Amino acid sequence: MNKFYRSLIIITGPTAIGKTGLAVFIANQLQTEIISFDSRQFYKEMKIGTAVPTDEELAEVPHHFIQNLSIHDEYSVGDFERDALQKIEELFQKYNSIVMVGGSGLYEKAVTEGLDVFPEVDVSIREELISELNEFGIAKLQEELKISDPEYFEKVDIQNSHRVIRALEICRGTGKTFSSFRRNNLQPRNFKVIKIGLELPRQEIYERINQRVDVMMNSELLDEVKSLYKFKNLNSLQTVGYRELFDYLDEKISFDFAVEEIKKNTRRYAKRQLTWYRKDENIKWFSPFEKAKILEFIKASLR
Repeated sequence: MNKFYRSLIIITGPTAIGKTGLAVFIANQLQTEIISFDSRQFYKEMKIGTAVPTDEELAEVPHHFIQNLSIHDEYSVGDFERDALQKIEELFQKYNSIVMVGGSGLYEKAVTEGLDVFPEVDVSIREELISELNEFGIAKLQEELKISDPEYFEKVDIQNSHRVIRALEICRGTGKTFSSFRRNNLQPRNFKVIKIGLELPRQEIYERINQRVDVMMNSELLDEVKSLYKFKNLNSLQTVGYRELFDYLDEKISFDFAVEEIKKNTRRYAKRQLTWYRKDENIKWFSPFEKAKILEFIKASLR
C-alpha cells in the first residue's frame, strides 16, 4: 500500500486542553482506533492522577497503551517505539488512518521520527544514581545535570527523575554530554504523518489545569496515592500529582500546600510541553473548540 494512503494523525498539546475528547471525536468520524502516547497513562495503578480517558470514552473507541503496564514494569521510550510501531502496522491492516494522541513529546518523536542512538554504559552507574536520588533527593542530581549538560537541562522536565538519571548516566559513563548524542537522525516511516496541535491563551490553559486538579482531589486522588505510598521510590511514580502528595504523607508539607504545588508543577509541565511542540513546524495549530474545522483539515490532508 502506498504510504500516502496510510496516515497517522497526531493530536497533541499541553495537558488539560482537551486532547482526549478531540481524539475520540476524530476517531469516530474516521471510524478508526486510538493509540495513546501519554507515558503517564500506561500504568494501571495510576488512574486518577493521570487523567486517563473515562470509561465512556474507552468504550466509545478502542484505545491502545492505556493502563497496559504496572508501575513495577521497566518500560522505556525505546520499548514504546517498538510496541507502538507494531500496533500501528496491525491497525493499518484494517484502517487507512489511525489517531495517536498524547502530550509526551519524546514518545511521539520516537514513533514518527525514531530515537537517537546512545552508547551502552555500565549498569552500576544507574544504580549509583538511583541510590543518590533516594539518599539526597532530586535537587542534587538536577544541579549536576545543570553543570554537566546545561543544554539538556534547559529542555528536560527536571522534576522527572527518570529523565535526569538517564542523562546523567550518559554524562558520567562517557564523559560527554547527553545532548551530544541527540543528533535527530530521522528514520523512514511507511506512513504519512498529520500533526494537530491544540492551543489556548496561557491563562485559559492554567485555569483548566487548576480545575482539573480540583476534580482529581474530589475524585479521591489522595486515596490513590496512599495506596501507592510504599512504592513511592519507583521511577513510574516520580511524577506530578503523586510526588507532592507523597511529601504531604511524609509530613514535609501541608495538604493545602501540596495541592497548590500540584497545580503549579502541572502548569510548569504544560509550559514545557508547549515549548517542545512550538519547535515542530509540521504542527497545524487549532483551538480545541474548532472540532469541525480540525476534521475538515484532516480530511483534506488525507486526500
